[in-house]
Amino acid sequence: MIYLAIGFPPAAKSSAYRLRETANQFCAIGWDVTVITICQEAWEREYGLDHSLSAGVDPRVKVVELPLMRVDLETDIRNFSEARALRPREWIERQRRQELKIFPEPVFGGWRYALEKAVLREHRAHAAVLLMTTCAPYVNLAATWRLWQEHRVPYVVDFRDGWSVDVIGGGTAFPEKSPAGQWEKRVLEQAGAIWCVNEPIAQFYRDRYPVVADRVRVVRNGYDPDCVPDAPHRADPAAGLTFGYLGSINFAPALLDSVLTAWRMARRVDPVLARSRFEVRGHIGAGALREANAHSELLRAAAPDDVEFGGPVPKAEVAAVFGRWDALVLMLVGGKYVTSGKVYEYAASGLPVMSAHEVDHDAANVLAGHPLWTGAVGLDVAALAAAFREAARLAVEATDAQREAARVHAEHFARGAQLAPAVAEAARLASNPAAGKPTPAYADRGR
Repeated sequence: MIYLAIGFPPAAKSSAYRLRETANQFCAIGWDVTVITICQEAWEREYGLDHSLSAGVDPRVKVVELPLMRVDLETDIRNFSEARALRPREWIERQRRQELKIFPEPVFGGWRYALEKAVLREHRAHAAVLLMTTCAPYVNLAATWRLWQEHRVPYVVDFRDGWSVDVIGGGTAFPEKSPAGQWEKRVLEQAGAIWCVNEPIAQFYRDRYPVVADRVRVVRNGYDPDCVPDAPHRADPAAGLTFGYLGSINFAPALLDSVLTAWRMARRVDPVLARSRFEVRGHIGAGALREANAHSELLRAAAPDDVEFGGPVPKAEVAAVFGRWDALVLMLVGGKYVTSGKVYEYAASGLPVMSAHEVDHDAANVLAGHPLWTGAVGLDVAALAAAFREAARLAVEATDAQREAARVHAEHFARGAQLAPAVAEAARLASNPAAGKPTPAYADRGR
């Protein structure tokens, strides 16, 4: 199998967990897996590297790293052209136009031909009977289509968040007759299966392309057992609690500002919170803006309120971080089309979870019935302040039975269990390509 998986370990991206598990599961059932990704220098330029992620990759996986990088994230001015140095805005606009001529995706469109050549080269060296392609970037679809055109290798598209669906704003990102729409339609119509991370996105694609409706699968993200602490931290209200957020900080600064304001409000009226702290961990920004943007300024300004930013957490240390926190703060963008990967780890932690996202959000579907969830209250500051107080109460008063019930609630969201039926179906597709269109849908295991 060839696996187009840009973001594969050691890339410090949340998608790396899903990509790693997919490759490992194929290896476990006897497949030779070749991953095509981009060079490690590219991730050093963007979000960084987490080599602890690579430790969990099956040693049988062959990883091919292409020398592709985002030129817009270059920070060494010695490598700038005169045009870029003197007119940076005009340079980036021209760069985007050139990329869109090659493939209708800004930033990554220019990678098309290198990806196509890599896929064809690997197929010639060791003939593939299946191609797995995961998006984003969506330029992977061009290489997928090229291999199909020339060699009719069956393929599965792991769309995750989808392309033509606007997962943040809701609705459609581009029309069917646009260049991107034509690419999407063409590739999906020949796909053996299309994976999406939640039911709202899956239904969007069933409605948009009825001909592929019975090939659309809900393949949720999930949590890795090694990210769950052996036992939740025991709260000490006399010493104060530790609230924590762990995840990429890629939401609007306004959301973070609302949460920090709510934290201050709650501390004024709750004596336990007044002696508590709020620790924020994760990646902030990419490239030259890494930890140098409005989010960083807000966090620095909140330091007098016992708010601390501790930077990213290596995958191998996630369980230990959860193990010393008393409650979790789930800050998320979007609405019904967004789930996020971190919600599954939060649900499995055995800790109280306070939500800071829209009420109509798919993360709320994951947490529904969780005995230590404060509920989705929206983004009103007063409501968030009340949620902080409720989370503190739960942290102090939760029984062992409630904590165990929280873990049990999340058990069926284990990443391996979520991916296993989809991987098995993809493997069957390779032995019988004609069966890829259509096959019986299996139930959403996240429901």
